Amino acid sequence: MFENDAIQKYLSAHNETCITPKAALIDMDGVLYDSMKNHVEAWYRTLSPLGIPCTREEFYLYEGRTGSSTIRLLFDKHFGKQLSDEECARIYKIKEKHFIELDEIRPMPGADRMLQHLVENGIRPVLVTGSGQGSLLRRLDHDYPGIFQPQYRVTAYDVKHGKPHPEPYLMGLTKAGVAPHEAIVIENAPLGVEAGTAAQIFTIAVNTGPIPAQTLLDAGADIVFPSMPYFADHITELIETLKNTR
Repeated sequence: MFENDAIQKYLSAHNETCITPKAALIDMDGVLYDSMKNHVEAWYRTLSPLGIPCTREEFYLYEGRTGSSTIRLLFDKHFGKQLSDEECARIYKIKEKHFIELDEIRPMPGADRMLQHLVENGIRPVLVTGSGQGSLLRRLDHDYPGIFQPQYRVTAYDVKHGKPHPEPYLMGLTKAGVAPHEAIVIENAPLGVEAGTAAQIFTIAVNTGPIPAQTLLDAGADIVFPSMPYFADHITELIETLKNTR
C-alpha cells in the first residue's frame, strides 16, 4: 500500500526502526470541528475595518497560528507596527465576538469515528491547537465526551510559540509522556503540518478544506487523506501498517 513507502521514508529520515503509536496529537479547527469558514469570516470582519488589506482566502494559510501571532504578523506586514500584548488581546476579543455571532459550528463529520478507532487501538488522544477560542474549547467535553482529558490539552494559552513552531507538538509529547516515534500528528493545515514534522513526529494531513493536497505534502505531511470520513474508515488499517512496518 502507499502508506508503506511513506512510513519507510519517515523511518529512514529519523533513524528509527519502527513507529509504535501510543498517542495521537490532534488539531482542533478543521479536524474536530468544521469551523474554519467561521474563523476566516471572523478574522476578515475584525481586521478589514482596521485598514488591513486582506482576503478571506488568505486566512486559511494562517490556520494554526495563535491569535496574537496572526494579528502581529499582519500589523507588522502592512503597517510595520509592533503591537503590545494588550492591543493584541483587545483585537482578539473582537474576533471572538464575531466568531460567536456566526452560524453554529458543527463537529467535523467522521471525527467521532476517528477518535473511537484511536481509543479502541489503545492510542491516547491529545488536543494540540493554536486556538484560544473559548466557545469551541468548552464544547469538547459535550461533543467528544471523555476523550480529551484536561491534562492532555495544549492550547494557545500554553505555549510561547504557536505553529509552525514545533513547541505545541513537543508539549503534546511531554503531556502524553511519549517519544516522537510513539506518536502521530493529525492535522489539516500547512502550518500545523510544518509544526508536526519539525517535532519529528509522523504527520498525517486530512484535507478538510480548500487547500490543495500538494500544499500539505509540500509542508511535509507524510500522508494526506482526502476527507475525515475516509480517514476514519482507514485509520485502523493505517495503525496496523505503522506497527508492522520495520
